[in-house]
Amino acid sequence: MDVKTAFLNGELREEVYVSQPEGFVDRTKPNHVYILDKALYGLKQKPRAWYDHLSNALLDNGFYKGKIDPTLFIKTKGNDILLVQIYVDDIIFGSTNSDMCTWFSDLMTTRFEMSMLREFSFFLGLQVLQKPDGILINQSKYIRDLLKRFHMKTSSVAKTPMASGTLIGADPKGKPVDQKTYRAIIGSLLYLTASRPNIMFDTCFYARFQANPKESHMMAVKRILWYLKGTPNCGLWYPKESGFELVAFSDVDHGCCQLDRKSTSGHVQFLGDKLVSWGSKKQHCVSTSTAEAEYVAAASCCSQVLWMRTQLCDYGYNFNHIPIYCDSKAITCNPVQHTRTKHIDIRYHFIKDHVERGKTSRRRKKPAVDLKGKSTVHYDHQAGVMSFKYTALIVRLQEK
Repeated sequence: MDVKTAFLNGELREEVYVSQPEGFVDRTKPNHVYILDKALYGLKQKPRAWYDHLSNALLDNGFYKGKIDPTLFIKTKGNDILLVQIYVDDIIFGSTNSDMCTWFSDLMTTRFEMSMLREFSFFLGLQVLQKPDGILINQSKYIRDLLKRFHMKTSSVAKTPMASGTLIGADPKGKPVDQKTYRAIIGSLLYLTASRPNIMFDTCFYARFQANPKESHMMAVKRILWYLKGTPNCGLWYPKESGFELVAFSDVDHGCCQLDRKSTSGHVQFLGDKLVSWGSKKQHCVSTSTAEAEYVAAASCCSQVLWMRTQLCDYGYNFNHIPIYCDSKAITCNPVQHTRTKHIDIRYHFIKDHVERGKTSRRRKKPAVDLKGKSTVHYDHQAGVMSFKYTALIVRLQEK
């Protein structure tokens, strides 16, 4: 649902004055100003004032906030649960009981003026297709608009987002290109990674050259657009009947960045067969060995798992001994510090503590790990890139 003129409902805590608008100046008091009781569009306080007003309305009706996400509101009634997610003036809600959904929609329509109330199908560029056996999320419309914006609708099609063996550096002798256009493409692709994890590594890799992009970088970024043109309807499939165990995978390349020889960490998290979180990021430190690079990557993956573990508590799920699959677990399970590990930043050693306390368990994985034959996470050493292959999670819609 969407709230009409949401910001005008917010009550201000501070004294805010505005000048009299043109055409409505009081002739008897032309030098006077207005003091506001409620927020106006254009004020910096407007989002906070609206959130305070809305949250107070929900808390007064039996909701409570999530422990991690303050924009998540939860209401329970017996064994049923009602979840309400707030994004500024857009509200997503769902329940295990349809009567609770009806009650909430009646509550909102009587309290606020609503402009839209319908089944969840489109939100912030994400297309959501709800089926009896699951939910499909993709951004096909966003991709078509993206290709049209950068004049790529008539271009060729690429089978992969990055060429095999690609090791692009700063290219100081290359021909410079327009920074504004390059950054616009990178920013658009970063938003697209919300439903396309298979371009996460490539987009983040080429984002490193935004300060001084060259022609070689632009051609590499355009290859991602060529790949998207051939796969516009790919998305994430979340089956209804599947497990709900939290499992994580971590991997890393060692010193493949041509600029500063830092490694790139990659991680994915599954709830059963459902991919729910992923990331690819260059490490902050230069690793002196593959074991150290794996250790730093696993620590980053562990922090994401711990955040998800706390978040899932709001939904009534409690997980312990969460497996994190990686290539090496020697440093994590070794309680003795020696010359090879004493230089590692202390912030990465917190994973040892959580392994010992049983919140996570680090396990060694093979080059390719299969989750019940439905999804595979592997590392392509020849290409030097992180790639995630989904045989069931990423599907293609047949265009009608």
